[in-house]
Amino acid sequence: MTVVHELIEDQRRFFAEVMGARPIAPDVRLRETDLGLEVTITGTRPRGTVLWVHGGAFVAGSARTAVAPAVHVARAAGARLLSIDYRLAPEHPHPAALDDALAAYWAVLAAVPAHELAVAGESAGGTLTLALLLAARDAGLPLPRAAVVLSPASDLTMAGASHRTKSGVDPVVRADLLRASFEAYRAGADAADPRISPLHADLAGLPPTLIQCGSHEVLLDDSTRLAARLAAADVAVTLEVAPGMPHVFQARGPELPEAGAALRSIGRFLREHLDAAP
Repeated sequence: MTVVHELIEDQRRFFAEVMGARPIAPDVRLRETDLGLEVTITGTRPRGTVLWVHGGAFVAGSARTAVAPAVHVARAAGARLLSIDYRLAPEHPHPAALDDALAAYWAVLAAVPAHELAVAGESAGGTLTLALLLAARDAGLPLPRAAVVLSPASDLTMAGASHRTKSGVDPVVRADLLRASFEAYRAGADAADPRISPLHADLAGLPPTLIQCGSHEVLLDDSTRLAARLAAADVAVTLEVAPGMPHVFQARGPELPEAGAALRSIGRFLREHLDAAP
């Protein structure tokens, strides 16, 4: 087994043994679907639907093992959430994951009007969320009311200065793991391809977008630079950086005060846009 494959197997074990073992509150209902996993909160009347794209650096995770942040977002927004599965690299490199996400979006649009829909994701799922929106726009599909991306990897060229300046304080993401995962996902394709690195795309026409990240993560610049590019493209964008927080800190849930505040902000943002639907 090569070093790259060992690193990828380490990430897959982490998602299976650590992320997947996080407890789920008794009022959460999980239902397997053809697309992945439906998440609802007992006792609530869902307002709108959130299509969720899980993280895992393009090589690990699933709708089931990466369910924790999805559950927290569903509860905060008071929405029905559909967490989709997609094929993983290196067995299925780009564009397999994007193709699967776009196919899922097509399927959801057959049942949910776009004005009742938001799209969201964390980490690599945030990257795929952006790529999905761009693909849907270019295909002439109706776009959702809003998008939320948590700590997205918007630039797989890894050109952001925070890859260096934050490496000593990031407790979650390691440069070697990130590089190995990105290379497995690209499989030789250009890292600056807009379908791979949304930062390099024409972002005009995307829906209102909320970006959240922590100041203690190597992907910090992927969020700040993305926000600037969205603003320059006349997209309504909100950037929230939590001081001292690591990658996808929202997965910790409300017991972490900073995560609780971030989740409440996500809930307000999604409700504002979904409630404004005609």
